[in-house]
Amino acid sequence: MEKPPPEKSGSFSGHNVESHPPESHAEGELEDRENAKESSSISDSALPQVSQDIDRFLSYLALHEDKSNPPEVPDSVDVFCKLVEAMIGNYDSGDSSARFGRVPEDDTAFVESVGRISKLMNALRGFPVQSPAGAMYGRSGSVLQRAMSFLEDELRTLLEDSRSQISDSKSLKTKHPSFNSKEDHDRCPLPESESTGDDEYPAYPPDVVASMKKVAMAMISAGYETECCQVFSILRRNAFKEAVNKLGFDSISIDDVQKMHWETLEGEIATWIKVVKHCSHILFPGERRFAESVFEDYPAIFSSQFSNLARAAVIHFLNFAEAVAMTKRSAEKLFKFLDMYESLRDLVPTISSPTSDDNGHELKSETMTAGSRLGEAAVSIFCDLENSIKSDVSKTPVPSGAVHPLTRYTMNYLKYACEYKDTLEEVFQQHKKIERTDEAGSDVDERSSQNNAQPPVKQTPFSTQLIAVMDLLDSNLDTKSKLYKDMSLRNIFLMNNGRYILQKIKGSSEIHEVMGDTWCRRRSSDLRQYHKNYQRETWSKVLQCLRDEGLQVNGKVNKPVLKERFKTFNTLFDEIHKTQSTWVVSDEQLQSELRVSISAVMIPAYRSFLARFSQYLDSGRQTEKYVKYQPDDIETSIDELFDGNPTSMTRKRT
Repeated sequence: MEKPPPEKSGSFSGHNVESHPPESHAEGELEDRENAKESSSISDSALPQVSQDIDRFLSYLALHEDKSNPPEVPDSVDVFCKLVEAMIGNYDSGDSSARFGRVPEDDTAFVESVGRISKLMNALRGFPVQSPAGAMYGRSGSVLQRAMSFLEDELRTLLEDSRSQISDSKSLKTKHPSFNSKEDHDRCPLPESESTGDDEYPAYPPDVVASMKKVAMAMISAGYETECCQVFSILRRNAFKEAVNKLGFDSISIDDVQKMHWETLEGEIATWIKVVKHCSHILFPGERRFAESVFEDYPAIFSSQFSNLARAAVIHFLNFAEAVAMTKRSAEKLFKFLDMYESLRDLVPTISSPTSDDNGHELKSETMTAGSRLGEAAVSIFCDLENSIKSDVSKTPVPSGAVHPLTRYTMNYLKYACEYKDTLEEVFQQHKKIERTDEAGSDVDERSSQNNAQPPVKQTPFSTQLIAVMDLLDSNLDTKSKLYKDMSLRNIFLMNNGRYILQKIKGSSEIHEVMGDTWCRRRSSDLRQYHKNYQRETWSKVLQCLRDEGLQVNGKVNKPVLKERFKTFNTLFDEIHKTQSTWVVSDEQLQSELRVSISAVMIPAYRSFLARFSQYLDSGRQTEKYVKYQPDDIETSIDELFDGNPTSMTRKRT
């Protein structure tokens, strides 16, 4: 719909119409008041009738194609212009009951009248300026311009003065700590409960939204779409920026991000995550609903308004995300990178829709690209865990056969990482699409095959990588076990680390799902074998002292041999107790299983041997010299094994 020929400026004050000179603001107000007085007595009753006359005249003009032969202009046209000016005067009079938005019926009548003025002006366009029709073209254009200026001010007032105050964001509790942090607030903040944002978005009252919709409709239908959208866009961007600033987010340059220490940057990332999630859950859905309500009859305008607002905000989020993705990669950053990736992934559907305009589709693409960069960084960091394991080539065995620090670090890292299992599966799938011939992936498959790893039911790029890490850890621990010269201690070391790994996997449903029951059964079988190897290496020589073979000659007990047997048993048992009481088995169940299995073998054998052969020793000092332990003493001593502290043996003499 065409406007009167304007001399455009930044506001409606520049909309001037040919043959109708511009008036000063004071002159306009004076004319409004005069018109209001002149029309006040007829406005309420005459408007419907005059409006019908205008509609009939418009119908006539639609059939009048000869612009060189202007028609007669009925008096009702001038009366109608004065009535519209009177309405504007009433709105501007300061009377609270007449202010736009207070009386919906009057607002509707005014908007409809403005629509007629717009149609009238366009219908009169092209007639000679000197004709009554040409003069009325200028007259109607001036009235329309004044009406548009008023509506622009009203839209600005409604957006500014009626806007609910943005409340400070609610406190958000944390989900998990990051891997190397002792603080609970280190992981991404999430709302305590899921919220659609319907009751938290700082919405305008329904009557105010209805008034905005009327204003927007009147301005757009009159051809003032640009001015309407400019006011709406600027004020909503300012309001959105205010809301984001109250959440603590400030734009940070790429250079500043690169220079930050990780502890400082970690705090900035936490704030960024909080803000992006708040925008995803509350602000963007609220802004979308609001813009859709105001521009309900103009889907393209609504889509453009929302896309422009979203772009103005999101571009700052993306700049920060890409700057973080460019920082030096290290293991402790994995979880924050994944938090940021999830935040951007969840942001995408809130800023785009199938009806989005080109700006909306472009913003969606940019957001997904920034997320992909974070995902690639996360994949790189996780895969670097292999290098960390390979580089741990210490030649010093862990004292007492305890769980190796590498085992603790790796399993705790994997436990935390697998809390992001679905996200890691996602980024590894994307990585596979980007680099299908990645060399590390080929190595992973080869190692898994060489170690006879049982694949989970569903093999995925992430599960393949996880199994590769586990196989590499196994290989590294096997190498470290060979640092122990004592075969028994070697098996204790393998049991300690194997049990720790198995318990971590069973304690994490996410890791267990990836590794599978078959892997866990194989690991349990390995542990049982280490246990058997330990018992054979440690206690077989002791048990040989308690055998009958070689004790009898010609049916009689050989006392010198018997005494030597007791002496050897005492020496071996003393040495084992002295040594293995300093060894460590930190898992209480494993410690108990070892002690029970040792007792089950040793105590019956010793009790039987003692019962059968102690009578052949002379009573008194000779018995005390060779029989140092009673069965209960053996049991007590066994219960002191694997405590990690040397203990003095409790001895009962017969």
